[in-house]
Amino acid sequence: MKIATFNVNGVNGRLPVLLRWLAESTPDIVCLQELKAPDAKFPAAALRAAGYESIWHGQSRWNGVALLSRVGVPVETRRGLPGDPDPGQSRYIEAAIAGVLVAGLYLPNGNPRPGARFDYKLAWFDALLAHAADLLATGAPVILLGDFNVMPTDLDVYKPERWRDDALFVPAVRDRYAALVAQGWTDAIRHLHPGGRVYSFWDYLRHAWDRDAGLRLDHLLLAPALAARLRAAGVDRDVRGWDHASDHAPAWVELDCPARNAR
Repeated sequence: MKIATFNVNGVNGRLPVLLRWLAESTPDIVCLQELKAPDAKFPAAALRAAGYESIWHGQSRWNGVALLSRVGVPVETRRGLPGDPDPGQSRYIEAAIAGVLVAGLYLPNGNPRPGARFDYKLAWFDALLAHAADLLATGAPVILLGDFNVMPTDLDVYKPERWRDDALFVPAVRDRYAALVAQGWTDAIRHLHPGGRVYSFWDYLRHAWDRDAGLRLDHLLLAPALAARLRAAGVDRDVRGWDHASDHAPAWVELDCPARNAR
């Protein structure tokens, strides 16, 4: 079973990119972020024609998350993060799909820092920590994935010294990510590539893609029941170089779980 996360940076404007990637990569389950579309404008019909059923939590112009599946209809279990200090922002969606509980998220950016946006990021992260602990306590096969807007270590950023004061990299944010992993989650990409520079984001500015000046912002965390089945993990980095691409590339894991009801 292949499960992926992709910050599409506008699901309608970049729909051709998304559909091309789905056709070429054929993931079984996908978590999308930054839909930038209200619920009524989500392209469910186009995705269904491509073989994917979907659920979504949209928001006009900003945010928005969705789950796609070609291995059965997602059964929604939660919309919105418990304890979200601003539940009007669409940042979390959760569903049971083919025997896996899939929790998709888009964590706040937090810039500029200090200020209200950074305070919201920390509060949201704290709410995530509480809910993630509850998910682990169930013992279920859970994957927590999405755009976390954090580079966990120096290895996850092309020039760490340039990012020390940024809301994606300051100790308060990195410490929360470390606390999340310490609950018992496995960071799939870092687990299989312990010393590798694996990026999932390249800014549109300053020719970042051409220089490979990347960041690892998109993470896939596995509960123990899934970590034992981890086979491969990586990033489809070539997607970032396509025409009209998102500034993120899809990140993914492959698990030794049979994909059921695939079309």
